[in-house]
Amino acid sequence: MNGYTGKILRVDLTDRKIEVEEPDELFYRQYLGGSSLIAYYLLKEVPAEVDPLDADNLLIFAGGPITGVPVAGSGRSAVGAKSPLTGGYGEADVGGFFGAELRRAGYDAVIVKGKSESPVYLWLHDGEAEIRDAEHLWGMTTGDCQAAVQEELGEKSARFALIGPAGEKLVRFACVINDLKHAAGRTGLGAVMGSKNLKCVAARGRTPVPVADQQGVQALGKMMSSTWKESAWGMHELGTPGGLTGLHSQGKLPTRNFQDGQFEGNEKIGGEALRDTILIDRGGCFACPIRCKRVVEVDDEDYQVDPLYGGPEYETIGSFGSNCGVDDLRAISKANEICNAYGMDTISAGMAVSFAMECFENELLSVEDTNGLELRFGNGKAMVALTQMIADRQGLGDLLAEGTDHAALEIGDEAEAYNITTHGQPFPMHEARSRHGQALGYAVSPTGADHMHNMWDEGLAGEELGESWKTLGVFTPVPATELNAAKVHAYAVTANMKWLDNALGICMFVPWSTDQKIELVRAITGWKTNLLEMHKLGERSVTMMRLFNLRSGWTREDDVLPQRVTQPHFSGSVTEKPVEDEELAEAVSQFYAMMGWDAETGVPTPMKLQELELTWAANG
Repeated sequence: MNGYTGKILRVDLTDRKIEVEEPDELFYRQYLGGSSLIAYYLLKEVPAEVDPLDADNLLIFAGGPITGVPVAGSGRSAVGAKSPLTGGYGEADVGGFFGAELRRAGYDAVIVKGKSESPVYLWLHDGEAEIRDAEHLWGMTTGDCQAAVQEELGEKSARFALIGPAGEKLVRFACVINDLKHAAGRTGLGAVMGSKNLKCVAARGRTPVPVADQQGVQALGKMMSSTWKESAWGMHELGTPGGLTGLHSQGKLPTRNFQDGQFEGNEKIGGEALRDTILIDRGGCFACPIRCKRVVEVDDEDYQVDPLYGGPEYETIGSFGSNCGVDDLRAISKANEICNAYGMDTISAGMAVSFAMECFENELLSVEDTNGLELRFGNGKAMVALTQMIADRQGLGDLLAEGTDHAALEIGDEAEAYNITTHGQPFPMHEARSRHGQALGYAVSPTGADHMHNMWDEGLAGEELGESWKTLGVFTPVPATELNAAKVHAYAVTANMKWLDNALGICMFVPWSTDQKIELVRAITGWKTNLLEMHKLGERSVTMMRLFNLRSGWTREDDVLPQRVTQPHFSGSVTEKPVEDEELAEAVSQFYAMMGWDAETGVPTPMKLQELELTWAANG
């Protein structure tokens, strides 16, 4: 079977039992891998009433057919479980090398259930799997754990998916860290891993992923390796922070907990400033020439930042920087190091700090509540200190570790007005008031607010749309701050294709066209597939996620936006109009209908389930 190892590893930590499942080719063609495979198993096997931190939750690591094939962008894989942050479908996608190594070790996915009585780790190597003791690793940072296991195994080339102390302490936005620098950041999957007493998964393999057309794959790989500089050089030179100052000039840079869209210290924290000050190297992912990752080092009287943990991405600089009013790259990088060493999502951690800062400035929190911290916007030292407190679950950090939805309820008074989440997940660093299609995406996302399976309204705002839109049946330009039926349709097809990327295991930052991705799938698998089949696969994925969330208790009333998005910015030169409640409600109904879901409830209709061959899930 080309494109797959044909093996899915089953690990029951309660009974210390390991089995191998061997799906047939039709299964892979329907569920592909990555996010889609995760949605299938969660919907099929996780009881509706299960608590995310109970042993009956599943934790799934899954690559797609492109993961581990030696072409640019193939380092992506997915991690999934029922989310302890949102209570619904949880998934995070991540680059690096672990996903590729997992596949080379002989497995398309690993499904972990149960809970070990004591800490353990998994060792996967060349078709073999072992459960090993990890009591001596419990409490270690990710860096110390990786070094200890490498020495123990005698395998310096092994690749890792790890949790740090934040995952062990069940911080609800703890994440899974791959190779110390790459985070499966969102939805709290590190807490699920910690709840199972699973410290890490180590993988080492020497068997390439089999492909149907080796010459075809090589030709596509050579084409991208020789042309990527034409459109992606900026990602190499400045990385994801390269657009930060531009967002400021457009009034779209989240600032002081999304109160404003412009930050006066933007030039001190943008990609250019990072390059010219503390950047010492550029890192990358499996088989990718772009090397967009930042590696930084700081060693002065205020901060010491170890390059072992890489450096901050745009989301991290936005969340700990402009959104906390902090213009010190050293402090931001220290917060990033804490998150990678202790295993926390930088977006959720930064948003928890900015939420607490606004509460403090409005006297909902006192210095007694903050352990003496003057928790004001712009105080970089306080930001770093509170980030460490969250990782350690100390003082106010223990409350924030439960997520800002919970913290807002506990603090009371006006705190909910400062809580910027959907479905319990904090906003990423993209201003929904300037992109109303993206705002819709935040509201209806199956994982809570997320930018990676969302749309960018600017691309729909030109006088004439490009070929990539037209091939998806989108022909009507729409301004960025308008949310009509044409915009809703554009969001729906965009989201389906983004979910496809997460199922394929391919990076959005590599400039593969849709046609080239389909060529890759054909060359890798030998299938005579096309755009229709691939689009339907993305649609099947998100429909399974919707069914899982409905079964978990989500309703239409949850597909809403926080209060702040319905208000204009407090100050500054930004002029974006807010998203109106009535506008959003109409768009949500239109989205449901376009997806083949009931327009009032969002429940997928029997005919849509038949079309997607999901009738097995109708009564789940």
